Amino acid sequence: MQRVDLGNDVSLSRILYGMWRLTDDDTAPEHIRDKIEACLDQGITTMDQADIYGGYMAEEALGAALTPELRKRIEIVTKCDIVAPAGRHAKARVKHYDTSRAHIEASVEQSLKLMGIDEIDLLLIHRPDPFMDHHETGAVLDELVTSGKVRAVGVSNFRRHDWTLLQSAMKTKLVANQIEMSLAEIAPFTNGDLAFIQEFGAAPMAWSPLGGGELMTGKGGHTKLRTRLSEYSQREGCDMAAVAVAWLMAHPAGILPVMGTNNIKRIKTLAKAADVSLSREDWFDLYTCALGREVA
Repeated sequence: MQRVDLGNDVSLSRILYGMWRLTDDDTAPEHIRDKIEACLDQGITTMDQADIYGGYMAEEALGAALTPELRKRIEIVTKCDIVAPAGRHAKARVKHYDTSRAHIEASVEQSLKLMGIDEIDLLLIHRPDPFMDHHETGAVLDELVTSGKVRAVGVSNFRRHDWTLLQSAMKTKLVANQIEMSLAEIAPFTNGDLAFIQEFGAAPMAWSPLGGGELMTGKGGHTKLRTRLSEYSQREGCDMAAVAVAWLMAHPAGILPVMGTNNIKRIKTLAKAADVSLSREDWFDLYTCALGREVA
């Protein structure tokens, strides 16, 4: 499995395993370890978490499954700043974002404790905060890296103006932006969202790379696209999901898909996307189907 170097001695596997649905399934430590081992067998070493996942329970579920030996074999990405009326924030009057020093520090300490780890490999600010004091947020992120509690920092769902504002108040380089991208969500390829990540030399991470499953189930339409995905899957000897993920990975930006499934059988096939070969014309063929028309 190809790896992506983020600097500061941090590298991620090209495909990440997303744990946003972890608590929707059996949370027995042995079962979670089986999922991680299925990833590791394919070279997928990076686990994607967030404090809010599973109603603020997913990090604890992962922590219960981790052993010191297993921790050494994986990288952990987690996120903070969403405050929803659930779990430890059940008393919140309204769902909101909190990028204050106090909240970020408390969230990181809680994440470290729940997962039973000494450092977070990559911390992301989960959503742009319209009430953000970028000087305060930037300073605490810098200090978390300096302290060794966090090895690298990035963001999620940020537009260019959100990124540049936060980065302007930081000494540490933001190294990643996790945004929604897939054949069901192609806007980032032309609206500047992917372009600015490339411009800043950061890692573009794609959440919901299968469009929330609609590309596979057909619930969102995409009849012609599904037909073409099926044709490519037959050509490549894989399933349609592998082709859809390979389409993202073929882009020169070096997109890192974050794959979330609780099905062990499905987990064991995630890396097949890395073996699918798509030419420029193949890429545009699928893009055209997703666009619904020929490019201008």
